[in-house]
Amino acid sequence: MSPTQPFNLLYAQAGGVTAVINASAAAVIEAAREHPQAIGTVYGARNGILGVLSETLVDTTPLTPAELAQLALTPGGAFGSCRFDLDPAEANPAQYDRLFEVFASYRIGAFLYNGGNGSMDIVARVAAAARARAYPLCCIGVPKTVDNDLEGTDCSPGFGSAAKYLATAMRESGLDLAAMSSRRGRVFVMEVMGRNAGWLAAATALAARNEDEPPHIVLLPEVAFDEEAFLARVKAVVERLGYCAVTVAEGIRRADGTLVMEQSHDALGHVQLGGAGQCVARLVSARFDYKHHWAIPDYLQRAAGHWRSATDVAQARAVGRAAVAYALAGQDGVMPAIRRLADEPYRWDVQPVRVEEIANLERRVPPHFIAADGLHVTAAAKAALAPLIEGELPVPTHAGLPDYFQLQLAPQPRRLPAWTR
Repeated sequence: MSPTQPFNLLYAQAGGVTAVINASAAAVIEAAREHPQAIGTVYGARNGILGVLSETLVDTTPLTPAELAQLALTPGGAFGSCRFDLDPAEANPAQYDRLFEVFASYRIGAFLYNGGNGSMDIVARVAAAARARAYPLCCIGVPKTVDNDLEGTDCSPGFGSAAKYLATAMRESGLDLAAMSSRRGRVFVMEVMGRNAGWLAAATALAARNEDEPPHIVLLPEVAFDEEAFLARVKAVVERLGYCAVTVAEGIRRADGTLVMEQSHDALGHVQLGGAGQCVARLVSARFDYKHHWAIPDYLQRAAGHWRSATDVAQARAVGRAAVAYALAGQDGVMPAIRRLADEPYRWDVQPVRVEEIANLERRVPPHFIAADGLHVTAAAKAALAPLIEGELPVPTHAGLPDYFQLQLAPQPRRLPAWTR
């Protein structure tokens, strides 16, 4: 590519999607369009790195400013996501040959990958491969994950909105529980996402304005599950209030390190979690004659575009714009991270961090955010998390439902032979 000609930019989404990942996508496209002398076409890859390998690309040029504004309000992943890890370059050079054939064919000078821990590893791998091949490419990671477990950043875009939804669900469930409590006693268990990190579970504590409001117990993966201590706390809360609400993180483990529940393993050994809440509810049922219910919000917690955090949206847009700025500045192998500048009022900015220093690491809930008995979180945790769920945004509606934007861009005609794994 000639240094005097504009380069093209390729954007892709990866991993579990969020309520704000499309806000990052819209910000990337908008920011790139502000620099036509430097950036030519903004392409999107369908289904993440798989879309790059298969050359399933779309040209975002037809998107109007109004459509980009609608895209920014839409949850999910408009470009399609994937869970796919690149092999080490030395183990599968053909995989990287294919990537760079696609990059070269479309004159890609910047690759922006919007994802979590594993996605940052892909950014690091592609950046290293580009340097080894002397191919002029800026690889930038754009942070995203509802789990909030990315290292190097104060929080991850996507988390604040999921946290807002879950805290709201817990508060509203508490009103139902309180209304329907009886002498028999009632227990409600809500299982939330997060894998090995308890950030989402901790955020449900924001629902409680005093110790009598739900959740009364918060079980985190960072603390070994003590069955007897848990059951004793349930009994004490029910005897005092007539009901008890419990948040269970999907990745809670016993003292021996085994998961309380897992669904399956894939071919690569990745564990699919789910069911810990049901196990905990059944423990309560087996020990006490309480009426019990359990729920798994599952996709609901990460797809709730009707109740997004304004802070979360602002941060999602900021990291998208920063990623483009880094590419224009020639920065490579970095991720725009959110830096907390002050707590009250909450102030933040964005700074670059090296992806190879954070890839595949898990930022877990720190000890000072966890209550001494391991059954709840501290006031410090609530104070740190509260600003991340602040603010609401209007949602366009039609016929009484959210009117979300449907991205409809025709795939680019393929220029290369079909890819075979």
